[in-house]
Amino acid sequence: MWVVKLGGSLAEGERLPEWLALLATVGRGRVVVVPGGGRFADEVRTAQRHWQFDDVAAHNMAVLAMAQTAMMMRSLVGTLEPVLSTADVRRVLRRGGTALWMPMQALRDQPDELTSWDVTSDSLALWLARQLNAERLTLVKSCAVEPRWDVAEWAARGIVDAAFEPMARHAGLAIDVLSSDQVETLRSWLTGTPIGTSMA
Repeated sequence: MWVVKLGGSLAEGERLPEWLALLATVGRGRVVVVPGGGRFADEVRTAQRHWQFDDVAAHNMAVLAMAQTAMMMRSLVGTLEPVLSTADVRRVLRRGGTALWMPMQALRDQPDELTSWDVTSDSLALWLARQLNAERLTLVKSCAVEPRWDVAEWAARGIVDAAFEPMARHAGLAIDVLSSDQVETLRSWLTGTPIGTSMA
């Protein structure tokens, strides 16, 4: 099983449909798509600065921002199958679909390790991957990423959130970060064929 988190910033560019189409086809039966919060989550930060409401409310609102992005993704590529729970994920993958996580199971009534701005959709994707015992997590970002960088470097450069590095140390799965122009790299990984190889 492979968790692929598409950063909310991809919604600002032109390549989001291409990523979604790839995951909805080549990723069938093994990929879970995790949406970022993007501008929807940015609005939560703005509202909290103004109204000073607590981090539990902010966390839940940011989770709902991810759900809004997921709804948009489903509208763009209708074959993605929304899922609410880990059981739903497994059911969709077993029948050969691509799961699209609606992160309602991350909503909280009380503060815990998730209810902080140190945790964004990156760490929630890692949290889900651990819940699913996934083999791999790939984060897709709009920024440039060098292959030689490791988790510590991603954290130092602000590519991942503050909670991600300590969570990743004991994750027990492979973790990659790709930039938004590396669609063909992920296609190559998913198909097991070199970049540029014809699939005909």
